Amino acid sequence: MILLLEDDPAIADTVAFALRREGFEVEHRAWLAEAREQLHRAPPPQLLILDIGLPDGHGLDLCRELRAGPLRHLPVIVLSARSDEMDRVLGLELGADDYLAKPFSPRELVARVRALLRRAQAAPPAAPGFVVDGTRVLLDGVALNLTKLELGLLTHLLRAPRRIHSRDALLDAVWGSSAESTDRTVDTHIKTLRAKLREAAPARDPIKTHRGLGYSLEP
Repeated sequence: MILLLEDDPAIADTVAFALRREGFEVEHRAWLAEAREQLHRAPPPQLLILDIGLPDGHGLDLCRELRAGPLRHLPVIVLSARSDEMDRVLGLELGADDYLAKPFSPRELVARVRALLRRAQAAPPAAPGFVVDGTRVLLDGVALNLTKLELGLLTHLLRAPRRIHSRDALLDAVWGSSAESTDRTVDTHIKTLRAKLREAAPARDPIKTHRGLGYSLEP
């Protein structure tokens, strides 16, 4: 199920029609309070599409709340009339996986939804010591408390152990080709990911730095 948070009835109808035509189940809410209530119901949605300017608050506040809670790995697409670079950067930095400015193509939106769901549902083969269970990863039996971006980095590295992944490749795979992020962003998240891996398994240091090239996972 896809949860759509949009207060403009015409836009909501367009989005819901485009998604339902492609076989998706859609729940539409126009208020932040309604969306928060829906997110606490079981089962949770597979993906959230949200507007920024809403009658009872700011959509990015909900995005920030999600990234700090049990649904921190829920894929989020922002739909907004705010198309300035700073608005897009803010949305992505606060945890959105994608940002689409209005007016937009419903066909493009559906394509982005499919791409995000494929990325979220892809389960990498487990390397020695790692167990991948949906959006949860264990190292030597210890569950890792990872952010969405740390999980994205680790699962991408796990898909091809021992391969050197460039920073550009990691940016594209985890942040998306349209993300306004830099090599330093990758380095920062690798550093925090390493710290969590060492906390779970002090004798291990599976992520290797290849100076000038990128990173690899050496299980």
